Amino acid sequence: MSNLFHADAYIDDIMRAAENQFGGNAIAVPSETENHGDIDTTISRRNLFKVAGLVGGGLVLAFYLGGRNSAHAESLVPPEFSPNAFLRISANGSIVIYSKGPEIGQGIKTAFPLIIAEELDADWKQVQVEQAPINPEVYGRQSAGGSRSIPASWDQLRLAGATARAMLVAAAAKAWQVPAEQCHTENSTVVHKATGRKLSYAKLADKAAHLPVPDEKSVRLKDRKDYKLLGTRVTGVDNRAIVTGEPLFGIDQVLPDMRYAVFEKCQATGGKVKSANLDAIKKLPGVLDAFVIQGTGKVNEVMPGVAIIANSTWAAFSAKRALKITWDESEASQDSWSAWVAEAQKLSKKEGTQTLLENGDFAKASTDAKVVEGFYRYPFVAHAPLEPQNCTAWYHDGIIELWAPTQTPEAGLAAVAGVLGLSQHKVKVHQVRAGGGFGRRLINDFMCEAAAIAHKVGAPVKLIWTREDDQLHDFYRVGGFHAFKGAIDKNGKLIGWTDHFITFTADGRQPTSGGDLRPDEFPAQLLPNVSLTQTMLPLKTPTGPWRAPRSCSIAFAIQSFIHECAVAAGRDHLEFLLDIFGEPRWLKEGDPYALNTARAAAVIKLAAKEAGWGKSLPKGRGLGLAFHFSHAGHFAQVAEVSVDANKKLRVHKVTVAGDIGPIINLSGAENQVEGCVIDGFSTALGLELDIEHGRIQQTNFDQYPLLRIAHAPEVSVHFIQSDYPPTGVGEPAFPPVAPAICNAIYNATGHRVRSLPLTREGFRV
Repeated sequence: MSNLFHADAYIDDIMRAAENQFGGNAIAVPSETENHGDIDTTISRRNLFKVAGLVGGGLVLAFYLGGRNSAHAESLVPPEFSPNAFLRISANGSIVIYSKGPEIGQGIKTAFPLIIAEELDADWKQVQVEQAPINPEVYGRQSAGGSRSIPASWDQLRLAGATARAMLVAAAAKAWQVPAEQCHTENSTVVHKATGRKLSYAKLADKAAHLPVPDEKSVRLKDRKDYKLLGTRVTGVDNRAIVTGEPLFGIDQVLPDMRYAVFEKCQATGGKVKSANLDAIKKLPGVLDAFVIQGTGKVNEVMPGVAIIANSTWAAFSAKRALKITWDESEASQDSWSAWVAEAQKLSKKEGTQTLLENGDFAKASTDAKVVEGFYRYPFVAHAPLEPQNCTAWYHDGIIELWAPTQTPEAGLAAVAGVLGLSQHKVKVHQVRAGGGFGRRLINDFMCEAAAIAHKVGAPVKLIWTREDDQLHDFYRVGGFHAFKGAIDKNGKLIGWTDHFITFTADGRQPTSGGDLRPDEFPAQLLPNVSLTQTMLPLKTPTGPWRAPRSCSIAFAIQSFIHECAVAAGRDHLEFLLDIFGEPRWLKEGDPYALNTARAAAVIKLAAKEAGWGKSLPKGRGLGLAFHFSHAGHFAQVAEVSVDANKKLRVHKVTVAGDIGPIINLSGAENQVEGCVIDGFSTALGLELDIEHGRIQQTNFDQYPLLRIAHAPEVSVHFIQSDYPPTGVGEPAFPPVAPAICNAIYNATGHRVRSLPLTREGFRV
């Protein structure tokens, strides 16, 4: 067998050997699930499955770290050192590291291997990165969302690299007949300190593969002070392939004898097919077939619609434009944004129907206080990834294979199995790079649709959504409304806070996805007199996680109103905000998802300092400050903007300070923050969806204008690299953007922004 084989084949060989040697149950992995935010995550160190070390004489097979030692079976593959499912070292010097998580532009395909390479002491120039096969039994959590990838996998990946390093050191020590403690590693080499002798990992690979895998408790992890790779700037492993146009993304997939499919659904959620001009469609050039799919009736699986199969994308898209469907909309959505706005304005004058938090006595506290009121609103918005939803599926020999740009491949595997009535062992998912996710690809409806179509066609089928499909059938960021009151005492201190939150519900029992307000949302948990209430409006339009779920919108309202209170108190916003945090404390000691007021104050002060807070600015120019804590990340931002007499807005610079623990890849982290700022500005400036008669009105980018490059601000990024465990960055840097810009607009013009997008209030770029 060639040395150049794919990870899928490698794992398949190992799994077969495990079953042959120990029986089918030998590969069972215990699942420990925690729920943080929107996504269930499997994060136990014990779930690191010890797959195999491959040697000339046999296969070294082991279980989880801390489990039983290795066992030998018949040799299946070439002599290579593979102590676990994450890396493979060949005698030719190559080091292959498998990245287990979906790459959606957040840089995890580089960050994960960096963690392993750091503990391995590998020479990064020798490292090749490949996408790992989808197998949760081997890798545990294989999803991307909630900024959970790094914190969920940090210990697991470190242990994978450190275990391999320990075995290589043991192999060298055995060869030299010296204690392992006298050896150290550097740049893919083991060095004997006393004599200066060296052996490369390539030369040690075969020897190391014969050794038993050490118990996890005996493996030493590096101290942060000894890091050589982590915290540096490393270019993305796919960057060259991306800029040279290599086929990496879901939409790039090509299989022999492949067909092309489109799928038309009712624009109003819940509509069903009455009739369609299928005979006419089948006669169009390039069309191979057209048929109705009744679906499962679930928006996250397969809704009713018409599939068209063609011999090219152009033929499929052309036929879709000629498609005429009569819809049964008796149970379809009649949602209306304009009606919701009118209803919310009425409700804002009343108390909420549900109490979320009641502390102290706001009415009593406000008796001798200045009371500030503000009504804030934000719209529904779409994810709008530049790569629309797509999936290639092939049903053959009783199994189905899918090539999917998904954020949750293991969930997609289970969903497809359910839709087709197959065992999960009959579903194989190939993870491909996604052209943007932002939470949209957490839901695998596009995979289920492709599977249902391919199951009927019996040949490889690539399903591609049009841009209009992507806009009309999203799982949107939900809109919302906040009726605030703030009580300020005679010393200018915020002593009371109420929020009547008006949101939406799909089931009448709880808020829709992304539409909940948590009782511990800042600043409620830090003030003595608080009342949080909620009223829910009925909703049929599907919603879902959207970059920094709930925080992405709630932060605009809360942080803008805090600034409004600071102005009413006659105090500097920086001083007023820091005063709310009080004495430094961690609200839930040891819980990374609990606010740490010391970390919060530190990033606020750093952002203010780096932005030149308090500096003199010309008329029409202002600085705005905002802070938000979400997804275990503490972030503060200062925006510098100018506004002319015609409300032409320019965001000159956004200064960002964040604390997410030690940085894995500084280049990737900076990139994510810069992306958050641009995405946040774009969303706040002009993105909104009008919903009438259950239909989205903005169907393409001409009506849903993303920010152009000429209007992108300068972004200055500063990290406090604390000693807390590392957390994600792709989401927590987003929420402060909109309120920082809106507060800056007020400081520049005196115009208080209480409604997004900014274009609704007359601003333009």
